[in-house]
Amino acid sequence: MTLEELLNQAKAIPSIPRVVSEVTAELDRDDPDARRIAELVATDPGLTARLLKLANSAFFGLTRQIDSVAEAITVLGFNHLRTLVHAVALGSSFREVPGVNLEQFWRYSLNTAKICRPLARSLKLPEGAAFTAGLVHAVGDLVMHIGMPDVVAKIDWRVSPFDMKRAEVERSVLGYTYADVSAAFAQRWDFPDTIVTALRHQLVPFEGDIYEPLAGVVHMASWRARAQEMNLDRAAMAATFPDVVAILLGLSLETVLDKDPQEWTSAGELAAFLH
Repeated sequence: MTLEELLNQAKAIPSIPRVVSEVTAELDRDDPDARRIAELVATDPGLTARLLKLANSAFFGLTRQIDSVAEAITVLGFNHLRTLVHAVALGSSFREVPGVNLEQFWRYSLNTAKICRPLARSLKLPEGAAFTAGLVHAVGDLVMHIGMPDVVAKIDWRVSPFDMKRAEVERSVLGYTYADVSAAFAQRWDFPDTIVTALRHQLVPFEGDIYEPLAGVVHMASWRARAQEMNLDRAAMAATFPDVVAILLGLSLETVLDKDPQEWTSAGELAAFLH
């Protein structure tokens, strides 16, 4: 199945509400407008209801009830709001995916996003865009499992979705990878061009005329999150470390490991994506 055929086949996948892309664009500004964000979210009653439900869940452990999006922004902050908005949208778009352990998938994706943020900060790149790109960088894998489950099941049998060689096998079998599909869907969902470009070039961020540091951040963060999923020890991480990308970003193995989250993604955080 060609990429175009896959995208046509997957048209049944719900589009992320336009308000999510608008909120993302506002959050990516140097000085996000909390009032504007609250107004945007309020235009989608379903998103508002789920957002408030999550904000009042046991995970955040707040001592008082949050009754409005504006209050949620004040109490939780922009970073938590970004995660919750995307969790609500993505969780509703991908409720069931054949052959995919969604708990593991979202744990890996959220870990990637968490690593993207400090890496971007160290390189003076936009942290919010980096987090979003990291969170959605592999949604193409879900689309592929939905659009052609039998074909992808054979690829899964050959190589784990989290294996470092996964994209290489996909390209050899299909002629494209999850990164191409992720970029196509981010574009369909009206995500900012900076994020679409980062997803499109995440596997090879520096080649020929291509020089995409944000894609390099996603590349590095996804490598680290894969290593975490596969329980690689330091020697194995050193052996698989993406040296070329690291050199061009001015990073070392120690620098990347220094950006590990204080806490890797927990079951409580995943609840937003799974329920």
